[in-house]
Amino acid sequence: MSIEKVKQYFESYNLADKILEFEVSSATVELASIALNTEPGRIAKTLSFMLKEGPILIVVAGDEKIDNSKYKAYFHTKAKMLTYEEVEELIGHSVGGVCPFAVKDGVKVYLDESLKRFTTVFPACGSSNSAIELTPLELEKYSAFVSWIDVCKLK
Repeated sequence: MSIEKVKQYFESYNLADKILEFEVSSATVELASIALNTEPGRIAKTLSFMLKEGPILIVVAGDEKIDNSKYKAYFHTKAKMLTYEEVEELIGHSVGGVCPFAVKDGVKVYLDESLKRFTTVFPACGSSNSAIELTPLELEKYSAFVSWIDVCKLK
């Protein structure tokens, strides 16, 4: 189970006890914000895309959307999200619990600037009813981080 991989991963940093598990689903931004009693923007939404080099994850604030022209300018290709079936196979987590932790080898993680407006954010932890509260810098430290990018629409 994916959440078990994430728990093991965070045990190596003595942070497994920070993982929150809910009686209700947190599979969408809306459901996660209700489960956590927080604003949707603080939900760190992890989106899966395919580049020529392989799969990537982009973590964005929950109230943001990818701007296709910014994405193309940065990655030099059109945004192509992974299919539902490809996500677990290529990333290692199922849709609803995709997170930037304990991912398959070779998966690169990009963090969007939209996360920096919050002191802490809540990414999922490998299941559709889990999260962990981290600062943006902790998210950078504990994920398969490559770089900060700006690929979301301006509000």
